[in-house]
Amino acid sequence: MRRFFGKLYVQVLIGVFAGVALGFFAPGLGSDLKPLGDIFIKLIKMVFAPIIFATVVLGIARMENMKELGRVGVRALIYFEVLSTFALVLGLVMVNVVRPGEGMNIDATQLDTKAIAGYTATAAKPTGFVDFMLNLVPTSIVDALAKNDILQILVFATLFGVALSHIGPKGKPVVDFLDAFTHGVFSIVGMIMRLAPLAAFGAMAFTVGKYGLGSIVSLGKLMGTMYITCFLFVAIVLGGIARLSGFSLWKFLKYIKDELFTVLGTSSSESVVPQLMRKLENAGVSKPVVGLVVPSGLTFNPDGQCIYYTMAAIFIAQATNTPLTLTDQLVVLGVLLLTSKGSAGVTGSGFITLAATLASMGKIPVAGMVLLLGVDRFMSEARAITNTIGNAVGTVAIARWVGSVDRERLNQVLDGKTDPEDLHELYEGQDAPSNVQPISVSRAAA
Repeated sequence: MRRFFGKLYVQVLIGVFAGVALGFFAPGLGSDLKPLGDIFIKLIKMVFAPIIFATVVLGIARMENMKELGRVGVRALIYFEVLSTFALVLGLVMVNVVRPGEGMNIDATQLDTKAIAGYTATAAKPTGFVDFMLNLVPTSIVDALAKNDILQILVFATLFGVALSHIGPKGKPVVDFLDAFTHGVFSIVGMIMRLAPLAAFGAMAFTVGKYGLGSIVSLGKLMGTMYITCFLFVAIVLGGIARLSGFSLWKFLKYIKDELFTVLGTSSSESVVPQLMRKLENAGVSKPVVGLVVPSGLTFNPDGQCIYYTMAAIFIAQATNTPLTLTDQLVVLGVLLLTSKGSAGVTGSGFITLAATLASMGKIPVAGMVLLLGVDRFMSEARAITNTIGNAVGTVAIARWVGSVDRERLNQVLDGKTDPEDLHELYEGQDAPSNVQPISVSRAAA
């Protein structure tokens, strides 16, 4: 019994239920517990940038064939674009089939938009292609690390890793230092994760205490549609990808259950990135692929967010009786293909992106977002969990595509034949299991 309750996912689940109960029976106290979840997220963010930087640099510096680096990046971007498009289309189809906003007959001109003023103001900032490209280049690496800007950190880390590889033995002291640094930071992550149950308790107590369970009832049809759609995406789309990649989705979800329950409690896929990267490496995925795909997947592969965007946009149109032709809905889809990038990870970021999308179109009333305020936080869990599963499955699939995953080791870990924590100690100081070869196109066909 002690061993059962000593498991992290069990403790997090207890924290979630306890938080819901406290928020329901003592909403005032529950609303005051928000700092518990916020502190946990800030602690994770504290180590987030250093881990990404060191992991990417180490992975690239130890690659034997630099030409394959570009191929990994290109294939990852293709995968991300295809999957996010699937998610957007699925959300669009489901909201048109179920029509959760039909019959609400809301007059958008009568809605009080003060509550969303902060989101719309942020969304008004220019986010064109030129701005996006300019933002890829950091003013300085210190600035990028301070802001936790994932893309800027990836750009610098990639260049630095290539440079270390080019200078050969001269770069070995730096590589050794970063290797020791990475293990030290992962040790800090282990300490932080002990606070996950407390963070889940505080976050859920705040959510239920502030918004109440009544908001779930009033917009239950939208919430139900969202959760069902996310389930279908994970079971059918990601399940199919897992099968094609040679592993069981169910066993894989069981393997990352601690991370999924943490995401459930904190509503942030960013909160588990460090430990997710560690687990994927332990399961036989090479460090270069993990280092490149997992961080970039947060930005370019937000599957759960994509489902939510099309669903929320069309829901607002249905609720406010705003007529949309098929062409209009395709325009929504096209705009979201651009605006959805870079929106995942942090709780609340999706609301800003949705505001930017509606404002750029000018047809669906932005004021209708007020309807989502009460229930958005309850749908955040579905989005974050789907994002996390999508990113994890995508990393293994891309590694399989480029031939940089040890399938035997992966199957052993997923079958429970090898303790992943023991594996981590076994591979300490190494890029990946010894029988995982450097990235090679020739192995991709194996």
